Amino acid sequence: MLASCASAPPGHAQSPPPSPGGEQPTSAPPALVVVFTVDQMRADYLDRFGTQFTGGLARLVKEGTRFTNAVHDHAITETAPGHAAILSGRFPRSTGITANIFGVEDASMPLVLGDGPGASPRRFRGTTLADWMAARDRRTRVLSVSMKDRGAILPVAREHWSVFWYSPDGAFTTSRYYGDTVPTWVTQANIAPDAWRTAGRAWTLALPEAMYSEPDSVAEESSGTDFAFPHAIPADTLMAAGYVRTTPMIDSITLAFAWRGVRAMQLGARAGGTDLLAVSLSATDYIGHRFGPDSREIHDQLIRLDRSLGWFLDSLTALRGADRVLVALTADHGVQRIPALAARTWKGPGLAPTRVTLEDTWQGFLAWMARAKGDTNIVAFENGVLLANRERLAKGKVSAAVLADTFVARMRTAPHVLRAETFTAMAAADTVQDEIARRWLHMFDPGGVALAAVTLEPGNIWSERLVATHGTPHHDDAHVPLLFWGAGIAPATRTERVRVVDLAPTLADWLGVRPTERVDGRVLPLARSAPSH
Repeated sequence: MLASCASAPPGHAQSPPPSPGGEQPTSAPPALVVVFTVDQMRADYLDRFGTQFTGGLARLVKEGTRFTNAVHDHAITETAPGHAAILSGRFPRSTGITANIFGVEDASMPLVLGDGPGASPRRFRGTTLADWMAARDRRTRVLSVSMKDRGAILPVAREHWSVFWYSPDGAFTTSRYYGDTVPTWVTQANIAPDAWRTAGRAWTLALPEAMYSEPDSVAEESSGTDFAFPHAIPADTLMAAGYVRTTPMIDSITLAFAWRGVRAMQLGARAGGTDLLAVSLSATDYIGHRFGPDSREIHDQLIRLDRSLGWFLDSLTALRGADRVLVALTADHGVQRIPALAARTWKGPGLAPTRVTLEDTWQGFLAWMARAKGDTNIVAFENGVLLANRERLAKGKVSAAVLADTFVARMRTAPHVLRAETFTAMAAADTVQDEIARRWLHMFDPGGVALAAVTLEPGNIWSERLVATHGTPHHDDAHVPLLFWGAGIAPATRTERVRVVDLAPTLADWLGVRPTERVDGRVLPLARSAPSH
C-alpha cells in the first residue's frame, strides 16, 4: 500500500500552531458543537440559490459568520482528504489521507451489519477536535454520522467514538473497529429503516417549476437517462434503499438518524461540558456527480437541504437552547462543470474542456521504463500523481529522479496538461505566489511516495465514468462554504482568504481547548454578539 509522509517539505514552512487571538469565551461554553459537512457543495450555491432559502442555510448565512473565500488548500480535492482535514486542522500530507483510495476501506474490519466493505480509520495519522475536547474533559461524548463510511469515520479520527454510516439495504451500521454490536437506539432505527418508506415514491420539485431557471432537458446529465423530473423511486424496498442515495431524501434520512442519536446519547445535556456531533450529508455529492452543478436537480437539492437543516436546527435549539449550540458548516470539496456543457461556451485560451485519461502517454512511459529499468510494477499513476515504492526503486538501483524527470517530460507534451512537475522542483517554488505548487505540497512531501504530479487545464476532469466530478487544485473544486453560527457568534460576512484547515483550531479556540499536536490551521476571527438581557 502506497502512503504519504508527514513531515513538512523542505523550504515550505508549516503554519504555526494557533495561538489565542480569536474571541475567547466569556460565558459558559456551548453544550454541543455540531459540524455539518455538505459533500461536494460549491461555495457559489449559497449565492445562486440563497434568495430561495428559508430554512437552515438561510439561518446560518443571515445570523452567523460567513467566510466567502474559503478553500481547501490541497490538490486532490476528494471526499477522504477533505473530510480528514476538516476537524484535524491539518493537510493531507500530515493526516496520511491523500486520496479516496488511501481512505478508510479495511477488509480486516468488516461491518457489524448490512452490506458493504469493511472500514476503519487506521490510515489516519494524528488527532482531531474530538480528541482535543476529550483531553480536557474525559466525559466528552462524540457522535459522527454519514451516508458514506469515510464521511463518518474521518472527521473524528482513530478513537473508538460512536460512528455510523448507511448500508445500501437501508440500515445504519458500523465496523468491528468500533465494536461487535450497535447500541439499542441504532437497532431500533433499523427495524423499519426510513429508506424503505421511500419505495414507490418519486423525487419531485420542491418549488413551483417557474422558480427554476435551469432547463430540465439536458441529455448530458445522468448519462442520458432519467435526466428530467420526476425521478421515480423503485417500489421494491431494498431497491429503493439503494436508489434513494441519489436523491435529497438521503440527507433527511441521515439527519433523522443523527437526531435519534442526539436524544439517545443525550448529547449536549451534560452540565459544564461540551459534546460533539459531526454530520456529513452526501446527497449533494451523488446528485452533483450524476447531474452536474448546473442542473435543475442540484438546485432542488439545495432547496431541500436548506429545509432539512432548518428542521434539524429548530429541533436542536428547542431541545438544548440556541445559546448552547455552536454550529459550523463547510464542504469537503466542490465540483467542476460537465465538460461537454463547459465546452459549448468555451472561448479559450487552449483546448475546450474534456474528459482526460492520459492513458496513451502513461503507457508510453511504462514502455520506456520496461526497456530502460525493467520492473514497471513499482510505479502507479493515480489522481494525476506518479507514485513509486522507493524501497524497491533503491533495491533495483532505479533513480527516482530519472523516473520523475522522464515522466514529467512526457506528460508535458500531452493535450490538456497545464503543468507537470516533480515534487522536488515544486519544493523550490514560491508557494505564497504559486498556488498549485503549494496545494500539491500540502498533499505529499518531496522524498516520499509521490515523485511528480500532473495538473490539468481548468475545466478538464480525470474521468470517463462520472458525468461531473472533482479532484483538481483548481478553484471550482477547492472553493467551499464556511459558516459559523450560534453560541454568541455575531452576524458577519468576511471576504479574506481562509482555509478549511482553519475550522478546527477556530472551534477549539472558541471552546477554550487547545490542539494536542501541531496543526496547519489558524484561528479565524469570530465576533461575539452582545449578550441579551
